[in-house]
Amino acid sequence: MQICHNVSSRLSPRRRMRFSFILPLAGLLLWGGASARAGASLRAELNKLPFKIVYEAYHNNNWDLWVMNGDGSDPVNLTQTPDLNEHYAQVSPDGTKIAFVADKGEGRSTIRSLWVMDIDGRHRKKLVDYARQPFWSPDGKILGYLPQQYHKFNVMDFYTKGMMFYHMATGKITPHVNSKNLWHLYNPSWSADGKWIVATVHAGMGYGHTILLIQADGDRIINLKIPGCRPCFSHDGKEVAWGANDHELVAAPIDLNAANPAVGPWRVEIKDPANKVYHVDWSPDGHFLAFSRGPATDGDPTKPGTFMAACEIVGVYAPGWNLFAVSATQDGVIDLTKPDGSKFIQLTHDGDCNKEPAWFTGPRQQLSARR
Repeated sequence: MQICHNVSSRLSPRRRMRFSFILPLAGLLLWGGASARAGASLRAELNKLPFKIVYEAYHNNNWDLWVMNGDGSDPVNLTQTPDLNEHYAQVSPDGTKIAFVADKGEGRSTIRSLWVMDIDGRHRKKLVDYARQPFWSPDGKILGYLPQQYHKFNVMDFYTKGMMFYHMATGKITPHVNSKNLWHLYNPSWSADGKWIVATVHAGMGYGHTILLIQADGDRIINLKIPGCRPCFSHDGKEVAWGANDHELVAAPIDLNAANPAVGPWRVEIKDPANKVYHVDWSPDGHFLAFSRGPATDGDPTKPGTFMAACEIVGVYAPGWNLFAVSATQDGVIDLTKPDGSKFIQLTHDGDCNKEPAWFTGPRQQLSARR
């Protein structure tokens, strides 16, 4: 079983790109026509709902944040900043603001900073440099983030040390009470009751690679003992979704009120044996999951603003990657190689490194698409 972004293949990056990208991409193109025909029912359901998705994409040699309706219609570029590369959008609980990171510069001299802006892309504000992977408190009053381990840049997502809280009303920054003992975390998500933060740890804190529950205002840490990475709480805090490995996403119940919280039986399994599936996120009502899907590559550092690493990592060029949505109301296995419009649909189709979807509730997109 592959663990998330395991890059230990014996093939050279060029050979891996040749063999792991071309064949899966061909399959995606053949699959796309059948999917479009089969996906009418789920697309129609999403079309009726006030859900939107913000995501990152690489277009015209630049990373920008885009927003579209929940059914994939009307994509609009929110940022349009050729001098910056924006990533990892996280929408505030009230749907009014987007936190994100932006890269300035190239290579090891890159500075990744934490920003926030209105949901329509206006009133951008930089909060702090050398910061990664923001996550909102359930009341939207605090924006958590993970400080970069060292100022010299490294693209790996677990290149973090500590945990900080930015207080939106005052601009004050305070450390987590156990910050000095938290390192090599990534992809944190705050529970609805505000008591827990779930995150992946990689080669830090005495662990190899696992998913942890971290007490938000204390020093308790619980190893959930589930394989994989990038966990995400549902909006009601009753379920958690994550990537069990490179080719499988999972959703399962979790009881955060128990004396020793644990993950229950896997309820939904999204599988693709050929392509990678990553970056799962819950819709506001918990009825849908969005995620990224595409062929395995190690990037192309000749592309401006990109880096060499596993393609699912923020800032790594990922040709052929698109966003998908699945119905999370039916238990069982969703096989992405078998188009079924009642369970999943493709949301983007251009393959422009579309990654990191984040749902929110908002009005139907009124701006015209600028692709």
